Amino acid sequence: MPPVANDPDVTLVLGGARSGKSAFAQRLAAASEGPVLFVATGVATDDEMAARIAAHKAARPADWRCVEAPARIGDAIRRNAADARVVLVDCLSFLVSNCLFGSDGTTETPDEPTAWRRIEAELQEMGDSARTLQAQLIVVSNEVGMSVVPEYPLGRIYRDLLGRTNQEMAREATMVYLMVAGIPIDIKALGLTAPPPPRAAR
Repeated sequence: MPPVANDPDVTLVLGGARSGKSAFAQRLAAASEGPVLFVATGVATDDEMAARIAAHKAARPADWRCVEAPARIGDAIRRNAADARVVLVDCLSFLVSNCLFGSDGTTETPDEPTAWRRIEAELQEMGDSARTLQAQLIVVSNEVGMSVVPEYPLGRIYRDLLGRTNQEMAREATMVYLMVAGIPIDIKALGLTAPPPPRAAR
């Protein structure tokens, strides 16, 4: 989703489990002026997940417009945003899982190239929708590349897909925060520009 002139801000909030990323993203959204559209990508596939979704709902401001969209996020934004000035998507981790598996929690035949094409399309449509609305886009995602290597091939495929997705979002984001123990670190500001490739020998 290439940026264009006068694009509204895109903020990516990364972090591990229970790092405070969702709470921080909600604080960012609440501090912005104008109505907020909250887009939830999680699917209640079991009782534990249902309880987590309920807890997240209870933590959100009552006046936010909320929509559940395990897939086709861009379409969900267009249909539900109305006058929203901030779109908060929580989170990319579930979106990647939904692109790899069925969004209803049933397992498809895992296919990394097919899943990546789905993810790219989702990111493109999400960015296009936010730009059309001229709304600030805040996206939450998990950082899963710092832990142990997943034991099973499917876990490694998911880890790699989410890592690629986070890189794609981070490239286009105006701000990227990494949450550590509830503390936001602005890693986009701290990051170094990669050096150019070496000049070919004459």
